[in-house]
Amino acid sequence: MFERFTKDARAVVKGAFGHAEEAGASCVDPEHLLLALLDREGSRASFALAALGLAERRESVRAALAEARRRAGLSQADAEALAGLGIDVSEIVARVEELHGVGAMSGDRKDKGWWSGRRTAFGRDAKEVLEKSLRVALARRDRHIGDEHLLMALTVRPGVPAEVLADHGVTYETLTRVLYGGGEAKAG
Repeated sequence: MFERFTKDARAVVKGAFGHAEEAGASCVDPEHLLLALLDREGSRASFALAALGLAERRESVRAALAEARRRAGLSQADAEALAGLGIDVSEIVARVEELHGVGAMSGDRKDKGWWSGRRTAFGRDAKEVLEKSLRVALARRDRHIGDEHLLMALTVRPGVPAEVLADHGVTYETLTRVLYGGGEAKAG
């Protein structure tokens, strides 16, 4: 499938590996793909994000992703559903971090040294994003998978990246308007 990726999409994948390795994560997750997309400049995805006002709010997105990682990758919707069952995710995170340190629930390894020389792999969720990006490209009748297709796939796949992007006004619909509709979409 990677032979169908544009140069920009390949750069996003490479950047996602970098973000995963930097964090000491055991695999590349969709959040790492989003972080790599935020790093891009001069691509279709970066154009769309800028048009939707996200260029100035990148740090806000990064902070929201970091907060979700502290919650062991639970989205706000997940945390709210658990709250409905009487489970306070914030309290659990606070207790775990009190015992094991800040970020203990993130799944990131603090002892990165043993991992040296080993290659991080794609996690199941990241693979699903890549597969969805292919479907998005095919549905648009695009011959190649660009970074814009990766971004669109992140918006339609339930999870933290879609939730964070939607909270910042970036949805599949707004991206479609900016990338293919010719009109301007305003972030809400």
